[in-house]
Formats: sequence, structure tokens, C-alpha cells
Amino acid sequence: MRRRDFVRGAGAALVLTGCGRRRPVPAQRAEATEPATKPIRDVLTPGDRHWVGDGFDVRTAFSPRRYDPQQLSPFILLDHASARRFDPAAMPRGVGEHPHRGFETVTFAYQGEIDHRDSHGGGGTIGPGDVQWMTAARGVVHEEMHSRAFTQRGGTLEMVQLWVNLPARDKMSTPRYQALSADSFPTLRFGATTGRLIAGELEGARGSAETHTPMTIFDLTLRGDAPTVFEPTPGHTCLALVLQGEVRTSSERTVRAGELIVFDRDQPGRVELASADARALVLSGRPLGEPVVAHGPFVMNSREEIQRAYQDFRMGQMGTLRPTG
Repeated sequence: MRRRDFVRGAGAALVLTGCGRRRPVPAQRAEATEPATKPIRDVLTPGDRHWVGDGFDVRTAFSPRRYDPQQLSPFILLDHASARRFDPAAMPRGVGEHPHRGFETVTFAYQGEIDHRDSHGGGGTIGPGDVQWMTAARGVVHEEMHSRAFTQRGGTLEMVQLWVNLPARDKMSTPRYQALSADSFPTLRFGATTGRLIAGELEGARGSAETHTPMTIFDLTLRGDAPTVFEPTPGHTCLALVLQGEVRTSSERTVRAGELIVFDRDQPGRVELASADARALVLSGRPLGEPVVAHGPFVMNSREEIQRAYQDFRMGQMGTLRPTG
């Protein structure tokens, strides 16, 4: 995809509407035409640090056990592995063979390298700035490990894994794997702040990721204290995870690294985030409005479907991984 820049001109606020359309609002008319500020419903403090396998030291920002999944739909779970140094090792660390069904795993690599392979044939290595988007759908078995090169040399690893729910109509569809390179994402510019459009549309440009339902995902490197302004689609879930530093909202509330802002989905309005030095990941998507039953590695619409997922996995219907040499 051709790289594109979007520059906010002097005297205008950038408002992202729909899945990212841009509408300049002249400064002299701002008081008359700008929408109200979108209220904050919650600021979630992450859970305790814990290991996923032996390679990912994470804190969970949200999960079905920690927060009503209907309020965050279509997003199900988010783990943030903040920057951690790993010494060189003989064998790769990570998460070994395990199944998924009914949703998508989205892994954002900010530092370090991660290898992926799955029983449907997907696989590859992602490094700084890359994203891998695995649609488990009717079921895959996969593993996620530190790359062999990263394992041998050691280094700092930072990543985020997001679970995105699939609508009932797609839960038993064919699995898919998207390897999205850092240079495939359109660049966003809001004054001193920059960002990357990962999914969704913005003024004719589209993030590299293909999604099953409407959503806009982008990350931001906030600089210069001037607010970055965007307006989520009315009725869509909107979340902002602070990855590093501190972010101020329009209400002058300070949100720290690891905390997640949950905006009020039922109230329209613009979102304002500002910081002299911070990073954030913004998620916006249309709620599915369907039952959510999550158990272990499966996310379905009923307990019966969960039971069937376990049965299918035990019978080998989700495939297996070949031994590595």
C-alpha cells in the first residue's frame, strides 16, 4: 500500500468520523460547530502481571472476567506486555501449541520479534511496528514464540495482543492469517503527534488489516501537548490504551501507562488526548449485539458451542502443528 500522510493544518481540528473520514473545522467557528466532548465511562486499571507461557510478561487491560464484554464489543480481551529485557537463550521462549475458535487474535509488535505458525498454514515473523492478524474462526492450533534470531541475541520485547470477536455468521468460517508489515500502514499526522492507521478508513486511505465488521484501529505517538481530536462513529465502542507515559483527556484527567479509557458509547462527541510524550493505542468498532460465552481459548455464543469446540479440538478437527527440526 502506498504510504500517505495526513496533516492537520493550522487553525483546524481533525475530527475522525465514521471509519475515519476527516472533517476540518475552522477555528473561528469551533464553538458553534464542534460536537460536545465524549464522556468517559470508565478508566480501567490493568490486572496483576502474569506470564503467558514463558515468553510474555503481561498485564490484562480487559477480559470477559474483568469487565462486561457487551460494553466492550467487538473487543474481547487485551494483554499488554510492556517493555522487558530478555537475555540471550538457547531455546525460544513463548506460548506453545494451543487452540482457538470463534474470534481473532491481533498481535502488535512494538519491540522484539515474534514467530507465529498455525495448523491452517499461517505463519511468519513480525518485528518492530508489524502486526499479525489471525482469524481463528472455526478453529486453529497455533503457537507464538520469540524468533530464533531474537532468542539468540536477546533484547527488549514489547507487544500487545487483542482478541476481536467474530459475529455468529463468521465463527465457523475458514481461518485466515494476515502478516501486516510496518511500512504498509498509512501515516497519520496531527501537528507534532504522529500515528499509524492499522484498520479502517481515513479520507480515502485504508489500514492494511481486513476486518469482518466495521472498526478503526490506530496507534499514536503523542508529542507537543496539543490535543489530538477524533470523533468515533456514534454508537461504536471506543477505547484508548496508554502504552507509555501519561495522557490527559479533555476533562484534564490524567491516565497512566497500562490504563484503558472506556468512552461512553451511548453519548456522541469528540475525543481529545494530549501529552508531551506518550504512546497510545485506539480501538473503535461496531458492537455485535450478540451473546458472548468465553471459556479458555474459545469465544462462542452459547455453552453448547463451547462444549463442541472442546470436543472438536480433542478429536483433532482443528489440526495439529508439525514438529520443528
